[in-house]
Amino acid sequence: MNRKKKRRNLNLIVGLSILLFFLGTMIVSFFYTPHDVNAIAVSNKLQAPNTDHWFGTDPFGRDIFSRIMVGMQTAFFVGGIVVVMGLFFGTIIGGVAGYIGGWVDEYIMRAIDALMAFPGIILAIMIVAVFGTGTLNTAIALGILATPGIARIARSGFIQNKELEYVTAAKAIGVHPFKIIFREILPNIYSPLIVAASVAFAIALLAEASLSYLGLGVQPPDPSLGRMLKESQEYLTTSPWFTLAPGITITLLVLGFYMLSNGIRDLTDHRSK
Repeated sequence: MNRKKKRRNLNLIVGLSILLFFLGTMIVSFFYTPHDVNAIAVSNKLQAPNTDHWFGTDPFGRDIFSRIMVGMQTAFFVGGIVVVMGLFFGTIIGGVAGYIGGWVDEYIMRAIDALMAFPGIILAIMIVAVFGTGTLNTAIALGILATPGIARIARSGFIQNKELEYVTAAKAIGVHPFKIIFREILPNIYSPLIVAASVAFAIALLAEASLSYLGLGVQPPDPSLGRMLKESQEYLTTSPWFTLAPGITITLLVLGFYMLSNGIRDLTDHRSK
């Protein structure tokens, strides 16, 4: 039992530590970066990591470490928009379907199934192609993709809780449905929603990197981890640091969110206790 508890705590501690480190680095980038992220210095192109350029430089002589710092602004902005949109619309849609039930639930869930039938990245490309590229449009497109999964989780929680005794008692004494939803049901399903939000954040980071890699996300000269990977692919053998720096950053960010979600799930899951 103690060993399992330590493992759960380890997930939470390590995941939170990774994310706090990157979050702190991102906050610092608003006020300070070692070099101008868009300053071109051809004489410094493709320098290996050194004391002046910790992660080396790209083909334009720009400091990779500084660009990664600012690129994390994009990653956290997109992830934040995705989580807010997914939680807000997903909880509303799933809550309405689960609480009302019947034909309302049937029609809503069929629409959700139809949306989830499309491969996520393909649907994101379609949305971005229609509304245009850019950070905000990318975030909105990914937020739309995150909504169905969270809606399903919210619906499941509402279905499980709406027939329990405390909800039935509230209905019997005439409590308004909105009060039942916000005071009785939502506080009891926050755990899976938080876990889903953490996973959605990690998926959003990967999806944003994928769209930027394809040239449909953040547009130059703004730094993006995915775009940096695209720009580095032809220098993989000659200047591997150009690829490794953004690649490892994306990997650690995603790992941090997955470990955090596992830690939160284990911490709040009463069955595991």
